[in-house]
Amino acid sequence: MAKVLAALRNHWKKSTFGACLLGWGGHWLYGKHCDNLLRRAACQEAQAFGNQLIPATVPLKKATVFLNPAACKGKAGNLFEKNAAPILHLSGLDVTVVKTDYEGQAKKLLELMENTDLIIIAGGDGTVQEVITGLLRRADEAAFSKIPIGFIPLGKTCTLSHTLYPESTNQVQHITNATLAILKGETVPLDVLQIKGEKEQPVFAVSGLRWGSYRDAGVKVSKYWYLGPLKTKAAHFFSTFKEWPQKHQAALMYLGPTERPPEEPEEKPSRPPLYVRLYRRLRSYWSSPKEFPQEVAPEDWEELKLSTIELSIATRNRQLDLTRTEDFMDICIEAESVSKGEFVHRGSLKMRDPHTCPEGSQCIQASRCILQLPEGTGGSFGIDNEEYEAMPVEVKLLPRKLRFFCDPRMREQMLQAAVQ
Repeated sequence: MAKVLAALRNHWKKSTFGACLLGWGGHWLYGKHCDNLLRRAACQEAQAFGNQLIPATVPLKKATVFLNPAACKGKAGNLFEKNAAPILHLSGLDVTVVKTDYEGQAKKLLELMENTDLIIIAGGDGTVQEVITGLLRRADEAAFSKIPIGFIPLGKTCTLSHTLYPESTNQVQHITNATLAILKGETVPLDVLQIKGEKEQPVFAVSGLRWGSYRDAGVKVSKYWYLGPLKTKAAHFFSTFKEWPQKHQAALMYLGPTERPPEEPEEKPSRPPLYVRLYRRLRSYWSSPKEFPQEVAPEDWEELKLSTIELSIATRNRQLDLTRTEDFMDICIEAESVSKGEFVHRGSLKMRDPHTCPEGSQCIQASRCILQLPEGTGGSFGIDNEEYEAMPVEVKLLPRKLRFFCDPRMREQMLQAAVQ
């Protein structure tokens, strides 16, 4: 023992390094052990769903998974196979996994998709945007948009996960919670933005559209990876070396919020017998006078000339209110008079919450808007964190268009917040 202590004292540098390495290795192994316990508990909970008896005449529910293996720097495929796939297979679902090989493939695959009971998106914001765009471009989108959608957050940016699932610092727990939420069946309606250019097919988004200097600087953050935690501030600081102040000019026309109609019942009443339908039709034909078509009131468009450092159009999905009586999207026009220091500071905040609207901005609530850009305008839009060429567009709100699975605890919190 004395020899060991003497050796440790004589080689204290190596001893300190070895102790640190041993401690780090122990902590890493303990984390792996905790992750395995989380996976086992989630699989046991999923197996309870799979053990439920169903009548022989009832077919298994079909679930189509759209997996983007390139998400999360190529780690999404491994994350899905280790954390989500076992839960789905143990649940008793008939699971079909469709892996995308290139950007935009999910849109094409959705055009060919046959009937399914569930659609599951495994990826990040870009995968969500592609899937819902392909879904809502279908000729029979009215029927397919009623299919509930599950979201398994595997990408670098997963904006919807903040609304659908509780916050978690453990990635394994976050993925397993999201997968189990699909099995529990609780859903919430989410708004969708339809963004249509003059010639292109419409693009659909669940978060929103950004156009401006903060977005342009945020795209370049990854180029300064070698600066570590300072890369975000560096990207915004170096962007101020361009023309300053950076102004984006456009013309905006918009319509105000619309009143929310009552929700339609999920189950339609059974169709009455033929003789009842004939009697009702004859009675309405002979008794009711012919009504002249009423003139439709002209839409009250507001017009605004704007000069801003950034414009954002966002849905209310981030602050979801299940009981609100009006449907609208938030348009934020930020002031162009911003100092370089404020620009760098706000840029860092916007990396965490891209659609935050700082003080001094003009906020507008609208159900539909038309953005006209001056001829020769360059740059790009950010639509759900995906880059698109900047052009004149019409943005239309589709309220409560899609239903997404969510954690029951999050739905309960939304209802309690609405009551308070």
